[in-house]
Amino acid sequence: MDREKIKYHIRGLLEAIGENPDREGLKETPERVAGMYEEVFEGIGYSNHEIAEMFGKTFEAVESNSQTAVVMKDITVFSYCEHHLALMYDMTVNVAYVPKGRVLGLSKIARICDMASKRLQLQERLGRDIAEIISEATGSEDVGVKIVGSHSCMTARGIRNASSKTETRTYCGAFRDKRDLQELLD
Repeated sequence: MDREKIKYHIRGLLEAIGENPDREGLKETPERVAGMYEEVFEGIGYSNHEIAEMFGKTFEAVESNSQTAVVMKDITVFSYCEHHLALMYDMTVNVAYVPKGRVLGLSKIARICDMASKRLQLQERLGRDIAEIISEATGSEDVGVKIVGSHSCMTARGIRNASSKTETRTYCGAFRDKRDLQELLD
């Protein structure tokens, strides 16, 4: 990420909206925004494959006669809409997968969701990215992802519908056809 270029453009943006970037409250804003962008857009620097490798620590699954699914709910993330650079917030992600001999470390599921969200995103793509990364990391094609979130491009501008939420679901493998697996995400 090019911090100097970000600082230059944020200063220009402040000027373009009619602000004085040299006034007391704004003097250090370009530097602060550059630092924030490095943090909130960290995921841009990694492919889905690289994220799967980074957070792909697995353990041998406990053998069982019954089908087992791993489900993690209410993982909180935020992202930025690629259409307006608007905050997508109050987002919760539910992830479920059917292990194929190996299980992913639980904290890794949350880390995958967090890193995938640190990109300019669409909520639909974020669900697909998380499913793809979980699938690669676990070796299981049976993955489901549900995301519910608010979008400031809907709540703070335009229609200004503050209570609206967007829900997306991504079903891969057995999740496409098995309602009992889909229900794990609720």
